[in-house]
Amino acid sequence: MVGIDRVYNLGIIGYGSMANSHREIIENSNLRIKLKAIYDISEERMCLAQKQGYKTYSSKEQLLTDEDIDIVLVATTNESHKDIAIDALEAGKHVLCEKPVALNSEELNEMILATAMHNKVFTVNQNRRFNRDFINMWRTIDSGKIGKPYIIESRVEGSRGIPDGWRTNKHQGGGMMLDWGVHLIDQILYMINDKITNIFCVMHSINYSDVDDNFSLTLTFESGLVVRIEVATNNFIKRPRFYVFGTEGTMVINEWDGCGTVIRKIADDNQWKSEITKVKAGPTKTMAPRNEKTIEKIILEEPTDVNDSLEPVYEQLIDAIEGKELVIKPEEAMRVMKVMEAAFESAKTGIALKVEI
Repeated sequence: MVGIDRVYNLGIIGYGSMANSHREIIENSNLRIKLKAIYDISEERMCLAQKQGYKTYSSKEQLLTDEDIDIVLVATTNESHKDIAIDALEAGKHVLCEKPVALNSEELNEMILATAMHNKVFTVNQNRRFNRDFINMWRTIDSGKIGKPYIIESRVEGSRGIPDGWRTNKHQGGGMMLDWGVHLIDQILYMINDKITNIFCVMHSINYSDVDDNFSLTLTFESGLVVRIEVATNNFIKRPRFYVFGTEGTMVINEWDGCGTVIRKIADDNQWKSEITKVKAGPTKTMAPRNEKTIEKIILEEPTDVNDSLEPVYEQLIDAIEGKELVIKPEEAMRVMKVMEAAFESAKTGIALKVEI
C-alpha cells in the first residue's frame, strides 16, 4: 500500500561504517523508513547489529526473501554492488546503492536493465548533492554576482593518506577517483547542463602503489567552461573547497559549511598610468594593485535552509516509489561513470581525450 502514512522497511546488506551512518540518520529523523534487518559476512558486525536491536540473517538470500522488506541498502565493498543490487531487484525490492554504484559502465548498464525488467526504483547515494558548500557555490553562480563562470575549481584534500580497508585495494574499487571523485564529478554534472568535450587527468600513487591517492581532472564543456577537480591525500597546506573565476568577479568557498567570499567588480579599472608600479615582485603594470573603489566584497554565510545529510536521499527514493520523478537517477550515475572511465584512460595514456559525454 502506498500512501502518506506508509512506513517502508529497510534491510541493509553490508554493515560497515557507512551503513552505520545510514542507521544513525534513520534513527534520528522523521523519515518514513524503518530499519528492520541487517546482513553482513562479518560475525563481529552481525553481533553489533543484534546488540543494537536489529534482526540479522544468516545469509543474503534470507534477507532478500523476507517479504516485509521493501528497500535494500547495498553498502558492501564496491566490487559486489552489481550482483547484490540485481539480486535485490529480482527479489522485488527497491534498491539504494552506495557509491560508486559499480566498477564500470558495463556493470551499471546491467543494473539499469534489471531495474526496468523488474519495475522497481533503483537509486544511488550521491548525498553530496545536498552539501552546504556545493549548494552555496551553485546559488552564488546563479545569482549572477560573479558574472558568467569560466573556471570552477573543486577540491577535497587531506594529509593523512587513505583510510585502511577497501579504499587501498584496486580490486575492490579503491582509490580516490572512485571514492571522492565520483562525488565531485556528480556535483558538477548535476549543476551544469552541458556536454563535456574534453577530459584530461593526471593520477598519482604517492603512498599506495595499487590505487590513485591523488588526482587532478580537467573537464572542458562545450560552452568553454573549464572545471578542475582535484583530490589529494598528501597535501599539508589546505586550499579552498571551491574557487570560481567569473567574468565579473571571483568566488571562494573555504570549507564544508559553505562560508566564503565574493570579490565583485562594480566599476572598470583599466586606465593605465604611464609609469610602472613597483611591487615586491618588481616593476609591473599588469599586476599593479586595483583601485579598491572599483570592487565590492560580499561575505557568503552558511546556508541555514540546506538539509546536509542522507535524509534527502531517502526522501527522493520514497517519492519515486510513490510515483514522483526520481531525483538521483541511475542514468546520471552512468554519465559520471563514463567520465571516470575516460579519466582513467587519460591518466594511463597521458593524453587529453576528445569526448561527447
